[in-house]
Amino acid sequence: MNLLFIGDVVGDAGCSFIEKKLYSIKKEYNVDVTIINGENSAQGNGITRESADRLLATGADIITTGNHAFRRREAAEIFERENILRPANYPDGCIGRGYGIYDFGRYQLAVVNLMGTVYMDALDNPFTTIENILCAIDTPNIIVDFHAEATSEKKSMGYFLSSKVTAVLGTHTHVQTSDETIINGHTGYITDAGMTGPENSVLGVSIENAVNKLRFKTPVKFTEASGPCVLNAVLLQIDTKLGICTKIDRLVLR
Repeated sequence: MNLLFIGDVVGDAGCSFIEKKLYSIKKEYNVDVTIINGENSAQGNGITRESADRLLATGADIITTGNHAFRRREAAEIFERENILRPANYPDGCIGRGYGIYDFGRYQLAVVNLMGTVYMDALDNPFTTIENILCAIDTPNIIVDFHAEATSEKKSMGYFLSSKVTAVLGTHTHVQTSDETIINGHTGYITDAGMTGPENSVLGVSIENAVNKLRFKTPVKFTEASGPCVLNAVLLQIDTKLGICTKIDRLVLR
């Protein structure tokens, strides 16, 4: 199986760039399954019905999210869909689901959405959460989107899950890292897949807004940057009989 995982999509510009480029990417790399982190896909942040529909219509099979999952009022409706996930370590009783097992005919694929707790919201322990989830999954093909701030927490999760899952792919920081690897000859790993949105920006936000926030320490309304976009992603080759990642490559498309 060839799997494409696209980093955090930012706003209307990011969605539009996906709409323009995804078909050709899937064709060029013979992609079987596409996962997109869409937690910032709405204008401002969060995910809306409109932004989710755009990503799914363009070719996303599964959408993952993160700390902005519930920023919009229509969250309850959005997370009723089986192929849109929120972090699994939200407390019991939270709307939505943190993982799904999807049937693609020749194989099944489990996708787990987790969120870190270092410098993030105080959710349930992600390490304990994933341990419990793995007990309920009966396919060897398991992709984990670990939405976390601290690189140490992401690296720790990668090693913790080595040989237990197919891949641990970091999101949230919007900066693609160059540490893609296969841990113990089994688990594909990257600290952060990056983002899809305006390249001349601060994580997709207008440069002036971001600079003023840090320079003057006063409240600033962030707005989406304009200009040419970049798409950050990773491409995985997976042995679906064994659930092993045999190849992981970064993709940067401007």
